[in-house]
Amino acid sequence: MSEHVVIIGAVALGPKAACRYKRLRPDARVTLIDRDAIVSYGGCGIPYYISGDVSDLRELRTTSFKLVRDEKFFQECKDIEVLTRTEALSIDRQGKTVRLRDLESGAERDLAYDKLVLATGARPRRLGIPGEDLPGVHAVANLRDARDIRDRVSAGKAGKAVVVGSGFIGLEVAEALADMWGLEVAVVEIMDHVLPRNVSPALARMAQAHLAEKGVELRFGEKVLALEGEGRVERVVTDKGVLEADLVVLAAGVVPNGELARAAGLEVSPRGGVLVGETLRTSDPDIFAGGDCVEIHHLVTGKTFNLPLGSMANRQGRVIGSNLAGAKAVFPGAVGSFAVKVFDRFLCGAGLTPEQARQEGFDALAALVIQFDRAHFFPGKELMTLEVTVDRATHKVLGIQGFGPSGDALAGRVGAVAALMQKGCTAEDLSILEYPYSPPFSSAMDIVNTAGTVAENLLAGMNRGISSEEFTRRLRAQDPSCFFLDCREPDNAAPYLAAHPGQWHNIPQGQLRERLDEIPRDRTVVLVCNTGIRSYEGQITLEQAGFRDVLNVHGGMAGLKQSGLDPK
Repeated sequence: MSEHVVIIGAVALGPKAACRYKRLRPDARVTLIDRDAIVSYGGCGIPYYISGDVSDLRELRTTSFKLVRDEKFFQECKDIEVLTRTEALSIDRQGKTVRLRDLESGAERDLAYDKLVLATGARPRRLGIPGEDLPGVHAVANLRDARDIRDRVSAGKAGKAVVVGSGFIGLEVAEALADMWGLEVAVVEIMDHVLPRNVSPALARMAQAHLAEKGVELRFGEKVLALEGEGRVERVVTDKGVLEADLVVLAAGVVPNGELARAAGLEVSPRGGVLVGETLRTSDPDIFAGGDCVEIHHLVTGKTFNLPLGSMANRQGRVIGSNLAGAKAVFPGAVGSFAVKVFDRFLCGAGLTPEQARQEGFDALAALVIQFDRAHFFPGKELMTLEVTVDRATHKVLGIQGFGPSGDALAGRVGAVAALMQKGCTAEDLSILEYPYSPPFSSAMDIVNTAGTVAENLLAGMNRGISSEEFTRRLRAQDPSCFFLDCREPDNAAPYLAAHPGQWHNIPQGQLRERLDEIPRDRTVVLVCNTGIRSYEGQITLEQAGFRDVLNVHGGMAGLKQSGLDPK
């Protein structure tokens, strides 16, 4: 008698595990179960349907060869039974059955299994405030939400939108509403910068400056208290004021759907994620779990964490499908790679930010570099920013983040480092990384190599710098202990000399040795150039000449401008 595998959840991991298993065991019986009427869709594409980048909602449900992945597709093409509008109520681990309810008829029955897979996903985090269920309030959880939002804005029935939360979904939806449909958009974030769980303040400032340029209002450190309106949402009440809104999108994160597992006696974390091992088995050897409902091993911290990404779910689905068939495939964990588009800029990252690393107990430093994404002489070059977080004791790379206008180029760099991080790479490994080179693609010394060398120099104490924010603070305060020295050419420095007379000074880097007597030795010399190359060279020159307190601005003027801190 063939084995029966039951899979609860049919969006990403469930179908992947089912199809992989059926390829290995064509004679087996597989049943996919889902509460929704629509299965196997690309939920990560929802913001791009709202924006109009994806024109037809059906595209999120089709294969690359244009077949809709519905019940008929899975039955005829994959020999997999799909039960839609069916809820799994409970699991009897002793009897190896799942109690099901047909959501159309209300009828209940038991379904026996030999092996069970939990792919129950996650749900939007509710705020627990008055008005959360008012018409016009959405939580971008499924295709119905996407259709409702787009239908409303495309019909001109919304003019002001408030997005609660500035994570991936929040920023993607904010862009969609502002860029495509011309809505006035405000983003309310309880933390102090965008993407607070993913990027450092330094990278966040760059994204925030770009969002502000595009007309998105950003409100930080603000808590939503209530949603109000007569018949539908009209206002968002916060602890700092009231915002008018005829459309509200709740994007305050997600919560793993671990209740079914917990009720069955499986091990679940305090955060609600199902705990699994490397083979993605739960505490019951006949039950697997993966995707948004689980916590996996973080390869940097060694702790468990939840990483709700469609890409992660698909990779885990293959591992589960293989192991259902008797293989010994493993999923050792992840470093948390991500990518997000914000209007005309992109953010990518993996691992820990400098702040997160210190919270985890690492003695961490950050190396921030800005460099062209290809040879400086090649047309179409764009500046790219990378920030690498390194442990002082071991030189191990703990994280990487990037920002820039070339998404593919940025994702390529971050992806390469993320792969190395899974093996415990060091700053020295980055400095000699063999990144593919040709002038249209990269520099002879790629930005990843530069980030590694900057980290090495910081670790060795050769490079001493300050952040854009600290430089700005000192300059605005007219700190008398600082001597601000622009080591670019005179035409670059002229506007800043005019803006800060008596405070901003200019000696080109190539003239420093000849003009040492113009630089005070009893003050902190703060050097700045375009991206940090000349200011670092200038620091070495001054220290060789006996200057004891010399700093250079990491990222230079490019970093200041990208952060909205141009001192001009």
